Amino acid sequence: MSVLTKYLYVFFVSMVPLIELRGAIPISQLPGIELPLLQSYIVAVIGNMVPVPIIYLFARKVLEWGADKPVIGKFFSFCIDKGHKAGAKLQEKVGRGLFVALLLFVGIPLPGTGAWTGTLAASFLDMDFKSTVTSVMLGVLLAGIIMGAVSAGLFGAIGAIF
Repeated sequence: MSVLTKYLYVFFVSMVPLIELRGAIPISQLPGIELPLLQSYIVAVIGNMVPVPIIYLFARKVLEWGADKPVIGKFFSFCIDKGHKAGAKLQEKVGRGLFVALLLFVGIPLPGTGAWTGTLAASFLDMDFKSTVTSVMLGVLLAGIIMGAVSAGLFGAIGAIF
């Protein structure tokens, strides 16, 4: 596999919902891929951010349109429900501190809390575009730092010392 192919793999994996950058950075460190961590981080951040404006501008409209359709309705309704629940949970916990809450929601690498879900939740909360993209970007950067540290074995090394 060429180096370009490896970077493209990291880029496209970071665009996949639920996997996102949280999976792309560790994948970049697997035997056989072994890309430099900093470059992998940059590629994964860019890949993770590419869908964000599209999600913000169109996902809610497409989901609402398809929620009552025969084949796709159940899945679309599930996505709408997930977006509403994530948005309500954020709003309930933080009130006006939505920007920071969204940043932390996206930035702490737990299942279901990435850029896709965070952006969808922000669109359901009618958060403005600039604040959403900025908050999600900062969250993706934070998640990338955490996953890079985990992938580099930093936490394992600290655990071995203490």
